[in-house]
This record gives sequence, structure tokens and C-alpha cells, in this order.
Amino acid sequence: MASNAKAQHWGHDYAQAIDTAKKEQKFILVNFSGSDWCGPCIRLHKEVFTTEVFLKVAKEKLVLLNADFPRYKKNQLPAAQQKINESLAEQFNNKGIFPLTVLVSTQGKVIRSWEGFPSSIDAFNEDLQQTIQDNQ
Repeated sequence: MASNAKAQHWGHDYAQAIDTAKKEQKFILVNFSGSDWCGPCIRLHKEVFTTEVFLKVAKEKLVLLNADFPRYKKNQLPAAQQKINESLAEQFNNKGIFPLTVLVSTQGKVIRSWEGFPSSIDAFNEDLQQTIQDNQ
């Protein structure tokens, strides 16, 4: 699956994600992660976001957006990206939950959110697909 995983691009610019989602008639999936300190966040990217089912849904229905909050100095993001991520957190993750995955409409409305690492990868993928289907 690694070859497909490489094909999926996680963007970092919310305005650009909205534009792309509108043009392609897709939803935005925002993932809040701590890439260098949050174990469940790392697992989510490795074990869920690389599954064949997720990648197929993402390609057809989603614009992927990652808001990363690394803690280690060597992994710090540029100040402009930190501001974008903080703004996303104010809008969609004001409780500071990690990982948090949020399905958003092109109008910026939260459709559904998932906290933490899912108890079942299959159930997460099924829930995501059903939520998209119910909101098209």
C-alpha cells in the first residue's frame, strides 16, 4: 500500500483546501496531530490513513488537511504555518484533542468528528464512508 499512500497528499493550507473542495465537489478531512509526540496520532497516520479503503475514499471524496503541532524544536513549523494551524484549532479543535479528525463541508461546517485512535479501523472507514454518503 505504500505506493498509494505516497499518492495521497495532506495539505496544510485551509483556504486552498476549501477552494479545491469546492472545485472538485469534495469534503475536507482535517486531522489534528502531534507528529513527534502523540503516539495515537502517529498510529492513525500509519495504520488508518494508509489503508486501501481510506485511500480510495480520500481520492474520490476528500481533500486532506493536516494541522500538525510538533513539540520538538527540530520539527518546528514555520511561523506562518503555526498561525494557520492555530487558527484551525480555534475553529475546529478548541479543546485541544489529539488526534482529532474532523469532516468539514465546503462552507466550513463540521459534519462529524472523531476523537483519538479508533477502536476499529474498519468501523472508522465505514463510518467515514457512511457520513460522506449521508451528506452528499
